[in-house]
Amino acid sequence: MRYVAIGDSFTEGVGDESGDGVSRGWADLVADGLARATGQTVSYANLAVRGRLLEPIATTQLEAALALSPAPSLLSFNGGGNDMMRPGVDLARLVRLTEHVIRRCADAGVRLVLLSGADPSARLPLGRMIHRRGSALTAAVATLVARHDVLFVDMFNDQEIRGPGYWSADRLHLNSDGHRRVASRVLAALGHPVTAHAVAPAPPGGHGVLAEARYYREHVLPWLNRRVRGRSSGDDRGGKHSGWVPVDVLA
Repeated sequence: MRYVAIGDSFTEGVGDESGDGVSRGWADLVADGLARATGQTVSYANLAVRGRLLEPIATTQLEAALALSPAPSLLSFNGGGNDMMRPGVDLARLVRLTEHVIRRCADAGVRLVLLSGADPSARLPLGRMIHRRGSALTAAVATLVARHDVLFVDMFNDQEIRGPGYWSADRLHLNSDGHRRVASRVLAALGHPVTAHAVAPAPPGGHGVLAEARYYREHVLPWLNRRVRGRSSGDDRGGKHSGWVPVDVLA
């Protein structure tokens, strides 16, 4: 088994950081789960980079993944979340880019699992717009994968993961429990008997004025500042595993 993941912060694992600040995330957990399920060492690569738009994922990252030697046997793909937050996003173009990935993987003989990202919109500024765009893109992709008979893990319409217990303080990225839930859904879709991870519901309650002010200062304003300067959180970053690394069966 040679598994490579491409995408943005969702696939890089942002929000599921270890004590030394290194992102883990659902794709790492899937590699671990595949090793346990098969009883064999899995070769794993992760080319995902936070902040990436769909086009460089569907072109640069994809071609780098398919060029790995030896070639991958399984590739996971997600993207479009960062495009959703840009003005004037062209949803039809995102669907065409997604279909390009599907066709390239089919031509290369690489099994593809395609994911829609979890829906963060309930607690985000401009959340209604993001939800509307995400719903439209997910529905279009669902139609596309049905036509091509591609494995699709729809996290956008997973009601459980929309709960606040699955999200980081920035309200945009999943926390460790969120990444665990995605990994469990992917492993189950790949045919391995894994119960979907779930946490106890968080107690009801709103955000106070001071907490909201802190949220905007620590998370929203830095994001807006990067947009104004034409910068991305992933500038000058590469994938965390640009070549094959062994994932051994845990004792």
